[in-house]
Amino acid sequence: MNTLRKYLAEFVGTFVLVLFACGTAAVTGCKINDGTYIATALAFGLVIVAMAYSIGNVSGCHVNPAVSIGMLATGRMSVKDFIGYVIFQFLGAIVGAAVLNSLIGVETGLGVNGLYKDCVCASLIVEVILTCVFVLAVLGVTSKQKNSVVAGLVIGLSLTLVHLLGIPFTGTSVNPARSFGPALFVGGAALCNVWVFIVAPLVGGLLAACIHKLLGCGARDE
Repeated sequence: MNTLRKYLAEFVGTFVLVLFACGTAAVTGCKINDGTYIATALAFGLVIVAMAYSIGNVSGCHVNPAVSIGMLATGRMSVKDFIGYVIFQFLGAIVGAAVLNSLIGVETGLGVNGLYKDCVCASLIVEVILTCVFVLAVLGVTSKQKNSVVAGLVIGLSLTLVHLLGIPFTGTSVNPARSFGPALFVGGAALCNVWVFIVAPLVGGLLAACIHKLLGCGARDE
């Protein structure tokens, strides 16, 4: 039962992330020239803060396969839980995108990601770097129990930070589930290119785990 509760918490968290954060990107247009992209960056960060303090005590509030793979690589979760988390994260993202689609329609783009200058290589590099920085922050702040009070705030602000830089490039994914849900409904180029926003964040998460270990932060202070 406890295992199912964790998976359901990940479903809820990812559902909320897609509905509210991708929804903000869609309804504001996430434009660089008028600054509305800042609202999107804040929306992603604030959702994580809200979810961290509501479901964090149940599942740790990964709501992101890239975070989960970082936790797996640093020995903080089992392979079984990793698989369960990822499945429910993707399901939450799909349902969140479905609800968003029913409210505003695919014409808004549903907050999908896009290739930077139609270049796969550049987009992969951008997403790997952004995800690495974000997951490294997650691994660092959650490595000590004494940080638990502020962890949600730090993680939320870190996600806002990577969005502020990344939105002009790819729209910022750093989360395979978040990218897959909207792309599934929008289709076309968004769905064809979604593999970039699945592969790159996972690689970024693994790279963050390697750096975390290299810096000697692998042992968690309970």
